Amino acid sequence: MTVQPIRLFGDPVLRTPAEPVTDFDKELRQLVADLTDSLREQQGSGLAAPQLGVSLRVFTFDVDGVAGHLINPELDFPDDEEQDGPEGCLSIPGVYVDTRRRMNVVAKGVNMHGDPVQLVGTGQMSRCVQHETDHLDGVLFLDRLDPQRRKEAMRQIRQADWYDPAAPPTIKISPHGSPFGLGA
Repeated sequence: MTVQPIRLFGDPVLRTPAEPVTDFDKELRQLVADLTDSLREQQGSGLAAPQLGVSLRVFTFDVDGVAGHLINPELDFPDDEEQDGPEGCLSIPGVYVDTRRRMNVVAKGVNMHGDPVQLVGTGQMSRCVQHETDHLDGVLFLDRLDPQRRKEAMRQIRQADWYDPAAPPTIKISPHGSPFGLGA
């Protein structure tokens, strides 16, 4: 097992856009294994490489019995349908806030061997894919919240026993904007 520690809110790697993967080698396969094992250990839905301190565009997912990984993802939204529901993050443990996302997504990328992959997701899978791709852009789900929800999330964070007040929080604007006019 290759479980790795997960970087927490305040760590600069979580705010740094990740680099595209160009080498499909043994190290990449080990990174995918580390992400998969760490995700299973934490019983989460998704985990992105920056959450392990690796600034590469890779994430793993395990949603409703569908598990896998995606490298260098590009997202497309086939419609304007939205969802609003609880969202959390392994890098912000114990904090769950209703977050607006698109209901449906088509994600294209490659697997660890460089073969093309397409993932069509709805509901929770769509939420997960959007959340993890945001991580690859240095964006946290907090950045997608309206001011009232963001204030509640920050209150929860400041009360968490893992929170370090010496590492001041930052809110970043998504480079992709928000389809809802929030956080953009």
